Amino acid sequence: MALFLRSLTRQGTCLSRSQFGVLYRHAVPMGTTAKEEMNKFWAKNNKLNRPMSPHVTVYKWSVPMMMSISHRGTGLGLSAGVSAFALLALVLPGSYPYYLDLIHSQSFGPALIGLAKFGIAFPLSYHTFNGIRHLCWDSGKGFKIPEVYGSGYTVIVLTVLTTIAAVAYKGAA
Repeated sequence: MALFLRSLTRQGTCLSRSQFGVLYRHAVPMGTTAKEEMNKFWAKNNKLNRPMSPHVTVYKWSVPMMMSISHRGTGLGLSAGVSAFALLALVLPGSYPYYLDLIHSQSFGPALIGLAKFGIAFPLSYHTFNGIRHLCWDSGKGFKIPEVYGSGYTVIVLTVLTTIAAVAYKGAA
């Protein structure tokens, strides 16, 4: 009996009660390919004279939209940087102090060192503060439009201040 039900399910037949039939109403039959389904989709849209989905260029750019894109970008960049650093640490010969001494012996100017600090501090602080903002949203707070913009501007200000402080910090270098 189980084998019979499984074979019927594979053929797209639903033997469940009618109250569960809603789950299978839009199911694609197993005999069609993705290309056939896309052709049906476009034929139906052309027949009904439906417009295509709007492209990114038709949207009015806003602070929340840019911050969402930037959050994803900084997350990708930070992940790639950490992964590259970890991979290099695994495969390169020598130890960390050797490469630190090598960098110190290059005598990079203060402008290049400041640029490197900015390149690390800005995405890290932005992604951190915007992540905290997202955690607040996960608790269900801050979804009203004025709050979204206010928290966005707060993240930007905190990011700029933190980045300036990190770049200005001399440390024990």
